[in-house]
Amino acid sequence: MEISACVKYVGVNDHQVDLFEGQYKVPNGMSYNSYVILDDKIAVMDTVDGFFTEEWLNNVEQVLGGKMPDYLVIQHMEPDHSASIPAFLKKYPKVTVVSTAKGFQFMEQFFPEFFADQGLPAEQRIVAANDGVLELGQHSLHFVYAPMVHWPEVMMTYEATEKILFAADGFGKFGALDAEEEWADEARRYYIGIVGKYGPQVQAVLKKAAGLDIQTICSLHGPVLKENLGFYLEKYDKWSSYQPEESGVVIAYASVYGNTRNAAEYLADVLQEKGQKTVLYDLARCDKAKAVADAFRYDRLVLAGITYNGDLFPCMRSFIEGLTERNYQNRKVAIIENGTWAPMAGKLILGMFEKSKNLTFTETTVSIKSAMNEQNKGEIGKLAEDFAEKIFHTQTRACVSYFRIWH
Repeated sequence: MEISACVKYVGVNDHQVDLFEGQYKVPNGMSYNSYVILDDKIAVMDTVDGFFTEEWLNNVEQVLGGKMPDYLVIQHMEPDHSASIPAFLKKYPKVTVVSTAKGFQFMEQFFPEFFADQGLPAEQRIVAANDGVLELGQHSLHFVYAPMVHWPEVMMTYEATEKILFAADGFGKFGALDAEEEWADEARRYYIGIVGKYGPQVQAVLKKAAGLDIQTICSLHGPVLKENLGFYLEKYDKWSSYQPEESGVVIAYASVYGNTRNAAEYLADVLQEKGQKTVLYDLARCDKAKAVADAFRYDRLVLAGITYNGDLFPCMRSFIEGLTERNYQNRKVAIIENGTWAPMAGKLILGMFEKSKNLTFTETTVSIKSAMNEQNKGEIGKLAEDFAEKIFHTQTRACVSYFRIWH
């Protein structure tokens, strides 16, 4: 793939992986992206997962056309991007490696035979400074530290001549490059699942990027982005500031014998009759990462859970943990609990959100004893009335103005 006359794509597609990072379902695979910048000095941007080292090296060799690379720039040390460093150093032993100080620390931990003590000599290491510049000839690389987006060593790189942001894992998505699918859904699931905890750090990077004229974004996962960059940047601003994207209600339920499911479905029907968009999730069977992502997508959430062994049903507890560890906030939440004796789910759900910020819980908590009755239906109707009042709104944010500088 040619990004420009001087910038080439040399990454790979992975259709073997079923679970990314051991937990995220990726039916359309993954891409591990790497790039080569051809100039007086040649820079290779990141490597790929170790299962694809040979394919990647062949891609690099083909683009180099017999030339030798001068620099290997490592922006992120997660193994799906760094595992091929040793093979690259064996093939190109005179290359200079460029990374952050923390990046080199991680290289010593992952690859001690190449970087610890008698490893790569100091003259073949460049510790990239924040706001530092590496001149290649006609192209120049400007380094931007991005700690905890989503590892501490991460940096992004802005190439000033062609106005390309090499964004590390930023703006990435699940799915191989040959998968035909919209960017937003799999990018949201990727961002919320992997980066979602680190909203303030992402906001800090967006502010750093505000002064850059960016025309292309090259992520380590997913497609190269060239058109309508404001769309992608606006999504990242919303996701990282924990603002809902759309008006709608996610109803997430955990049900053993179907009675709690019946209540959840009844609420969904009532809300739909009132013109509300609803998304229903059976937490025992659904893709939890998608359910969590949709809880962040929409402005309202209903949790319908049962009391189980004096606690919450495990899939409900796991789902709520998926929300709270990613700083779930700025939403309206309602609770439906069910228990044949001593129902405790409502109290336990509230307790799990005890440290969460900016959540509004409805005054109505529906408490079911075994199976929904007419009184419960009335309570659900009242809850639906309350939830029909949308809280979704578009905030006017100071940082939104910088989207105008991108195409």
